[in-house]
Order: sequence, then C-alpha cells, then structure tokens
Amino acid sequence: MEISEEDLQLIHALQIAPRISWSDAAGILGVHATTLAARWERLKSSGTAWSTAHLIGDPKQMCLALVDVDCEMTSRAAVTAALAAIPEVVTVEEAASNRDLMLTVITPTLAQFSDVVLERLKEIPGLTKYQTALCTRLHSGGYAWRLNVLDKAQIAALRALAGPEASGAAPAANQGAPLPRSHLDLIPFLARDGRAGAADIARALGRSPATVQRQLNRVLASHVLSFRCEIAQKYSGYPVTCQWLANVPPGRHEAAAAELRNFRNIRLTASTTGRTNFVILMWLHSLADVMNAEQALQLRIPGIQLVESVVVLNSAKRVGWMLNPDSTATGAVVVPAAELAPTA
Repeated sequence: MEISEEDLQLIHALQIAPRISWSDAAGILGVHATTLAARWERLKSSGTAWSTAHLIGDPKQMCLALVDVDCEMTSRAAVTAALAAIPEVVTVEEAASNRDLMLTVITPTLAQFSDVVLERLKEIPGLTKYQTALCTRLHSGGYAWRLNVLDKAQIAALRALAGPEASGAAPAANQGAPLPRSHLDLIPFLARDGRAGAADIARALGRSPATVQRQLNRVLASHVLSFRCEIAQKYSGYPVTCQWLANVPPGRHEAAAAELRNFRNIRLTASTTGRTNFVILMWLHSLADVMNAEQALQLRIPGIQLVESVVVLNSAKRVGWMLNPDSTATGAVVVPAAELAPTA
C-alpha cells in the first residue's frame, strides 16, 4: 500500500473534524468531494486508516484501568486472542519487558470492572497474573494526536466546521440527564464507523432517520464518546511505541499534563493509582528517541521520576479494532453492547 501526501492530508483533516462532510472538506483541501470519498474508501479497505468512536474513559464518568498481564510463554497467542475478544478490553499490546501484555480497559463503573472483567481474566487458560492501575484523571488520549501535515489556515478552517464530537474532552459533571437505552443502541455503529450517518443507522435499527438523527445529535453532544481517525502506525512516521510509568509530585499533575501537550507525539497521559502515579505514552521515530524523550521529560517537568519505560512490541487491538502484525486494521471490530455503555 502506497500512502501519498494527499492521503495524509485527508487523515489529518478527519483527525480534526471526524465527521465533516466531504463537500466541506473538499473546499478546504482543494480536492473534489467524490475524490475524497473514494480516497477514504481506499484507505479504509486497505486497513491503512479508519474512523471510530469509543467510550472516552474519563474517570469522572466511568472506570479506566491499565492492566498488566503475565501468561505462560506457550499460551501468549491464545491469551492475547481471548483478551482481545472482551469488549471492555479496548486495547491489547505486547510488552518488551516486565509484563507480557498491557491492557486498556473501560467499563461504566469500578464494580463492573471488578465483577465482570476481572472474573473473565481469571477464566482464561494460560493467564497467570494480572496487576491493575486505575486512572484517576485522564489528561489526554489518542484522539488528540495529529499528523500535522496541513497548514495553519486549513487547520483553522477545519476546526471551525468541526462538530461537538471533535472536542475530545469530557463535559462537566453536570452534563445533563443520562442517555436512554435507545440512544446507547447507536454506540456499536459508531464504533465500527465513526462517520456512520443517521440514515444507515436508522435502516439497521428499523427506526426513522429523523428519530435517529435527533438521538445521534444528543449522543455527540453528551461527550461520552471519543471520536478519532486512526492510521496504521507504520504509516504514521512514528513506528515505535513507548510507555513510561512515572511519579509526579502531588499538586503538579495538571501542570505536567499541560507541559506534555507541547509534545506532538504524545498518545496518552493520565494520573493513576499504584506504585507510580502518572503514565505517559508516546509514538517515536526510533528506539534511539526513547532516551531523547526521557531527557526532554526530565528537563520540562520539574520533579518527575521516570520509574520504568516499556516498549511495545506489537499491538493486537487498538480501541476496539483488531490489528494485523503490520499495524493495519483487519476490519474486525469488537464493539461493546449497548448495555455496556454508561448511563450517567
């Protein structure tokens, strides 16, 4: 698969405005709408890029857990497949050191994490140990990562046309009444295609397009979902993933998170429980950049202690999407059932 500069520009545009119409995008990118639609279809069908939506995982609304897993050496493939089949386990990564697998788990409540997810982990043959860190604050996620190939005028124009799904930030605690079940039914469709329209969802659910459009508008405005346009990592220019477990002085977490937003290759920053209290995940150009990143972190975040660095060897699943060994999407999506979505 060859990926062109025009392909990267389209992906960047959809990172900023995930559900922008092709006609609006055409005016900004200077390409005909039908050309953009065909280009996007080619990127999707090859697994090079995809659009999705997932529960945002903000601890103010739900439970976000980072779980380290150990397993028998001969059972790693089977354990990975079993974990990836669990809808609440949104991301599965193979680690280079000190644990076999790293999981990102999102559930509506801490009780559901304990009663449902952990019980399923105990039933997986070959899984020998797990250890959990719970997120207490989500500072940034993959939804905020950008390719940065568009110019400032194009970025500003896209931001002006982006809908509420593009903000990537959870609303205030008083965001309004819980979403009813009829609205939660839309979430699996948006997980499979973050650009899914009301008409297509309405046909699948047997509802009127006008009704689904109203429900979709409310889902988008609720900010329970994080929308993103993903790219296969090998095409991103940053083929190496590294995660740091760190300690940041109490009272300095927000300042550290603000400073980290200036790092353009950040994929995750969060405050956590456990033996460390802060996690940082970056995409990097090469393994040599691990040391460069550590030096930058030490320089720009006063008092930070980098306890451990973990390089990811392989990603089997990223926010619900199953991946090939070369980081392209297989097309299979393990989506949560509507009853797994938050109700408050």
